[in-house]
Amino acid sequence: MVRLDRPSQVLAVCFAVVAGFVDAVGFLITGGFFVSFMTGNTTRLAIGLSEISHDALVAGGLLLAFVLGVVTGASVGRLAGRYKRPAIMGWVLLALLAALVAYVKVGVVWSVVPLALAMGAQNTVFADDGEVMVGTTYMTGNLVKMGERITVALFGGDRWSWVPFFLLWAGLAGGAVLGALSYQNFGVWALALAATAMLSLALYSLFRLRA
Repeated sequence: MVRLDRPSQVLAVCFAVVAGFVDAVGFLITGGFFVSFMTGNTTRLAIGLSEISHDALVAGGLLLAFVLGVVTGASVGRLAGRYKRPAIMGWVLLALLAALVAYVKVGVVWSVVPLALAMGAQNTVFADDGEVMVGTTYMTGNLVKMGERITVALFGGDRWSWVPFFLLWAGLAGGAVLGALSYQNFGVWALALAATAMLSLALYSLFRLRA
């Protein structure tokens, strides 16, 4: 996070907001599964296997969709060259719209599959040579980095280097609150708000490249 320039840091926080929003909607749709937090789904997979429950299939399917999203997002980025970021955001936008189509055509539960695809792809926006610099859909690593930076500050180092990691976490948490509230009012159609936000971010990123 600290290696990014300021506009990219702001973009990363905005992505975290969208991720929190989408993950909250997906969690409520499925009754306890995640579309961006794959550690949680791994635990659900393990418990489902131990209980011989269909929960294992749901968790496993979401894990597979997330990984496929990473693969497709990274592939789009490689093919797009200097337009990598807006191209990946465009793919994420299409996946979010596909979730709404799936909701209309085949039912609510199936709409979470393209959501997991979208969240996997989103993590490749800030990847470099196959390494993710900033994870915008999961916070464990960022919280560890924040704690490390706070320790540096306590021992006389940079006093504020922990702030970007805190803002990333706060973005995801705030997005989740907005997602839960939106789902309560609009159901799955709340995803239209996430799609609109992603479209805006993609256009902003494209404008920055052409400016």
